[in-house]
Amino acid sequence: MIGEKPVAATTDEVVAELRKRKAFVMVSHVKPDGDTLGAGLALGLALKRLGKRVHYFQADDSVPRNLRFLADADLVSNVVPADLPADALWVFCDMSDTARAGESLPPLSRENILDIDHHLGNSHFGALNYVLPRECSTGTCVMHLLRAMNVPVTPEIATCLLTTIMTDTGGFMHSNTTPEVLLLSAELMGSGADKDQITEEIFANKRLPALKLLGRALNEATLGHDGRYVWSYVDDAMLAECHADGEDTEEIIGHLRSIEGVDVAALFKAYDGEIRVSLRSNGRINVQSAAARLGGGGHFRASGLTFEGSLPEAIAAVDAALVAEGL
Repeated sequence: MIGEKPVAATTDEVVAELRKRKAFVMVSHVKPDGDTLGAGLALGLALKRLGKRVHYFQADDSVPRNLRFLADADLVSNVVPADLPADALWVFCDMSDTARAGESLPPLSRENILDIDHHLGNSHFGALNYVLPRECSTGTCVMHLLRAMNVPVTPEIATCLLTTIMTDTGGFMHSNTTPEVLLLSAELMGSGADKDQITEEIFANKRLPALKLLGRALNEATLGHDGRYVWSYVDDAMLAECHADGEDTEEIIGHLRSIEGVDVAALFKAYDGEIRVSLRSNGRINVQSAAARLGGGGHFRASGLTFEGSLPEAIAAVDAALVAEGL
């Protein structure tokens, strides 16, 4: 039962709350990825099958191009319905705190917040916090709930869930690809998940501006610390030059991390009036802890932060934080 203080929620407690409530808002974080969106859509589709009222909220104006193939993605909006019941449950997926949902989020009481996540640094901001750090994605956390609710996993739900797994494991390349993850993925494919479409939309369809931007970022890449660290940047001028946008930056950090001998890669995204930093590690350096030193968070091998200051200051601060973590 939901109380005033945040508690670690069990599967049964979350399922009981989901069954009790009649209206829901699935919340994605800013700059949504396959995990935050796929997890929310999967749970929303399942709740609809139980006769619940479901809305999808994100602060951004539109769903990223490569995720619009997911069922109900066309219903995601940055507008809250005027007739939304006061006791609607707001379900935050893949976020360590409410700030990740953006500044346009309306005021909410904790009693109406369910926090579903797999990040180590989750702040347990909800009345119920279903946080499973050992899971490879927030979508696999949702799968536990669907099983407990005995909701049939339709092909649409399965595709959403497999999308969360494939995005957060890097197409099954990251170290969080456990035997259990592969078994679940096979189960989802057996339920109708369209792996070929996910592969095509997420990993294969690349716009020419994105590839041009990748080339520019790689050209600016700088090695440091005896080749164990590489960083690069993307700014407004580079985006304009390549006719690219923020969505076209998503694959750059992975290419930087793949450079021979590199332990940690950083991409500084200095555009739209702010500096966002993506960090990736081969496992020797804890980039989650490094990001936390600068107000960010994430996972041991993948994390990020927003830096207030100039690009040179951000580069110096991230370097110092990584050194403090053993770089």
